[in-house]
Parts: sequence; structure tokens; C-alpha cells
Amino acid sequence: MEKNSLKAWLYLLPAILFLGVFLVYPLVDVFIYSFEEGYNSASQTYFGIGTYNFSYVLHDPYFLQALKNTLILVLITVPVSTALALLISVGLSSIPHLKQLYQTVFFLPYVTNTLAVGLVFMILFAKTEYSDGLVNVLLSLFGMTPVDFLDGPYAAKMLVLCIYTVWIVLPFKILILTSALASVKADYYNAARIDGTPRLRVFTRITLPMISPMLFYLIITGFIGAFKAYSDAVALFGTNLNTAEMNTIVGYVYDMLYGDSGGYPSYASAAAVILFAIVLTITVINLLISRKHVHY
Repeated sequence: MEKNSLKAWLYLLPAILFLGVFLVYPLVDVFIYSFEEGYNSASQTYFGIGTYNFSYVLHDPYFLQALKNTLILVLITVPVSTALALLISVGLSSIPHLKQLYQTVFFLPYVTNTLAVGLVFMILFAKTEYSDGLVNVLLSLFGMTPVDFLDGPYAAKMLVLCIYTVWIVLPFKILILTSALASVKADYYNAARIDGTPRLRVFTRITLPMISPMLFYLIITGFIGAFKAYSDAVALFGTNLNTAEMNTIVGYVYDMLYGDSGGYPSYASAAAVILFAIVLTITVINLLISRKHVHY
């Protein structure tokens, strides 16, 4: 038995080393940096240990703006994208003959380059000296005045970012939920049909409980993915996100490391730790809720 255990650990050793070097060590290093005050990356020195870095980040207006943008993005895009994916997946399941075709069509945005999709959205929403953008042309048909979605009001820019994010994450969620719906045993539906159960009750009492593990998985990964948003904002508003007031927490961390205000790994580490704490808290809350509402 001990020989088999040793053999198993040897098989796991490459993965353990890989995770230790590229996951555990950087995580520990970030925690250490976050408490080193006045860290100088050139000389690898610092003058004290404390919580000043966290205090600076939490009082930095750029970080507060990034935190606000990220929270809005999370609270809007995660439930909207999950609900839309569920609705589309249920619709696809009701047309089995064309399901594979539609699955391919809906999955195309997921395999398309993020920046390429951003360019398409810029064409749709951007106002230029030659055109107000396709979306504004459509709005004018209903008597609405043109809106500068990319350089105008904050609400308009956030609306575009939310639509873009939902568009990007929707295909993966549709694929997962369509597969989950296909795995539900037909016996349950046949029994409900014999009893004359209304469709809405079948959906809430059979379909949702049976696919609840996949829904929970998508919600958890959706929260994590939305908190890590950065490339979405860059694709729409460029790299100077602070000026556009559309930066995210990950963008703030990047700016502190490599941007115009870069060279402050301690501040970047503190912001990363705060992001880690937020994501961990939300994940734990979801895990506690799942004990009552997820059926395995």
C-alpha cells in the first residue's frame, strides 16, 4: 500500500512542482509585497512593513473608480448573461434538428479574438466625423438623439461595456447549459407529461434542479471572470482607461506595474490582494448558498 502511495505521489510530482512554482509562489510573493512599504524594484529594498499600501490603494480615486466599474460590471453581466444563456439553451433544446447548427453559430463569438470583437463594437457604437455609428442610426429611426457611447456620458460607456462583456461570455454558457439540458433524463419529462404538469412547473421543478450544478458552476466562474475583466475595456476604450473612467481592478494593477504610473509593485500587490479577498468572499457566499439550492 505504501509503495502504491509513493508511486502515486511521484506521478503527481510534476503537477505539484508546476503549481508550486507558477501559482503558490507568486501568490505568497504578492502577499509579501503588499505589506512592504516603500518598496524599490530597482534596489529590491523597502523601509518598513505595514498596511500603508492598502490604505493608499483604498484612498486612491483611480482604484475607487476601478472598483466601482468592476462591481457594476459583475452585478449586471453575470445574472444577465446567465439568464440569457439559459433562455437560449432551452430554446435550442426544443429544436433538436437544428440544435447543432445554432450551437455553432452562437459559439462563434467565443473563438473570435477579443480585440476583433471590440473593433466591431467600435464600428457599431462609435461616433465619427463621417457617421454617428450604426446604433445611433437605428436610434434616430425612433426619434432619439445620437449618443456618444465611447467618449460620452459614463452611463453610455458602461452600457456598451456590459453589452460587450455579455456578448463575449454568452457562447460558453450556452454550450455548457445546452449540454446540461441534454443530460436530463427523459423519464422525468415523460412522467410529468402523463400527470399533465404545466410547462412552467416542469421547468422549475425538474429542469432547474437537474441542471443546478452547471448553473452554479457558471455563476461562480462568471463572478471570477467578471472581476478579472480588463481586455474588454481595452478593446473598447483603449489603453488609457483612467482618462476614460472605465478602468477595472485588474487594469489598475497593470497600470501600477507597467503603465504611465507604473513601478509600484507594492501598490499593485495590495490591489491584487484586495481583489483576491473580494472574489474569495463572494465564492464562499455562493458555496454556502449552493448547499440549499444545488442538487447533486
